[in-house]
Amino acid sequence: VQLQASGGGLVQAGGSLRLSCAASGSFFSNSAMGWYRQAPGKQRELVATITRSLFTTYADSVKGRFTISRDNAKKTVYLQMNSLKPEDTAVYYCNDLVVAARGGSWGQGTLVTVSS
Repeated sequence: VQLQASGGGLVQAGGSLRLSCAASGSFFSNSAMGWYRQAPGKQRELVATITRSLFTTYADSVKGRFTISRDNAKKTVYLQMNSLKPEDTAVYYCNDLVVAARGGSWGQGTLVTVSS
């Protein structure tokens, strides 16, 4: 599976962005997917997850501000980010949760920069 994240950019604090992650491969609709982020000098962290049955979870730091969703027909997972804070600045990636847990490969991320 190849993954390509997009939609990042520079935004002021309090602003919004919508990230997209397009996947290739036939297994997308059966895969639980996650959005991750890695800030400079920090480890990659899991931000949000969505199962094939559309059950979602969020890190405490983004709960109430971010919304994960998916479109299986388009093989795309989204992350709507509202009320952005400078501490949300990071490179954002998506991945299959199982692949990520097993140390598998990562696609290209997208940089989000939130200015204060």
